Amino acid sequence: MKYLLILADGAADEPLEELGGKTPLEVAKKPNMDMIAKKGRCGMLKTVDESMTPGSDVANMSILGYDPEKYYTGRGALEALSMGVPFGDDDMAYRCNLVTIENGKMKDFAAGHITSEEGAELFKSLQEKVPGLKFYPGVSYRNVMMFPGGKGVESYPPHDIVDEVVDNYMPKGPDADVVMKAMVRAADVFENHPVNVARKAAGKNPATTIWPWSSGKKPAMPKFEEMFGKKGAMISAVDLLFGIAACCGMEIVKVEGATGYLDTNYMGKAKAAVETLKGDADFVYMHVEATDEAGHLGSVEEKIRAIERLDEAVGYILENFDGCVMLMPDHPTPIAKKTHTHDAVPFVVMGKDEADGVSAYTEKDVRENGAYGLMKAVDLLPMVFSE
Repeated sequence: MKYLLILADGAADEPLEELGGKTPLEVAKKPNMDMIAKKGRCGMLKTVDESMTPGSDVANMSILGYDPEKYYTGRGALEALSMGVPFGDDDMAYRCNLVTIENGKMKDFAAGHITSEEGAELFKSLQEKVPGLKFYPGVSYRNVMMFPGGKGVESYPPHDIVDEVVDNYMPKGPDADVVMKAMVRAADVFENHPVNVARKAAGKNPATTIWPWSSGKKPAMPKFEEMFGKKGAMISAVDLLFGIAACCGMEIVKVEGATGYLDTNYMGKAKAAVETLKGDADFVYMHVEATDEAGHLGSVEEKIRAIERLDEAVGYILENFDGCVMLMPDHPTPIAKKTHTHDAVPFVVMGKDEADGVSAYTEKDVRENGAYGLMKAVDLLPMVFSE
């Protein structure tokens, strides 16, 4: 038996007035996901404990079977490892967004989804002005800041404070002074930088500064194959998921045209998943970020479109893969809230147990009729992999 887990990041939602009290999953045309739900066995998955921040880092670790309370050190650490940056035992890694702050408020946590090339130019200029820290450009607004000998801070994810006054959310803790000075220096360096001058002229949001958050030391996680006796592979477009894969020894599969945004290469990921499973891999984790990005944007139309485009890719998988297929989000990203919540998400396992009474892949149908009931995410793969 081979296994494919399709992770629709943030796809779960709440009933919306503009959709007649329905969710995007209920409105979207997704015959292939509905087929999986009808042929499979369903339940609700609790991916993040109430005591932890409902982020993709914690949620995806849990789904992969790693208890975050035991293994999680911080998102920055996972992304640093995925990028292959030098990472000593005494180093502190930070996720470092490029953001747009306007009139003292967080206008855009992604700086208009700035390009990777533009971000690299900004960080090259900033590095010259902040010698005590090390900056590593990543994909678009997602970057890493390393603080040798750092101790960390309490911080807020920028996507959680859109339209809020940023002075109310500044970092606190041992590294706070250094981090805030770097933010101020970045604002000075970026203000009249050619990259931002060009972006403003084009009507795009400039990157006005950096926003370091989720600091962490290098984690120590057991290998996926040692835990489950199966070779795993990760397909994604974001450093966070590649970082988790690197920590647990999974193969990393990168797909041309996979952007981590609304325009990602859905079909390319599906084809890569099928081809990878034809090789040595026993388990593939196919992560799609677009549904989450649409939620953060608060765009009903884009979320429905992302679900429907993913469904087309799911159709290809169903036509070309004959094994166990799992389908789920990592957490909800409700349109109305524009950020993640702790709520359980609907999941399906097709190809292991008998089907239940679920007829469509929606939050309501799965919650009311799923035979698995409510499960903890860390228990999912052990259950699926059991004979």
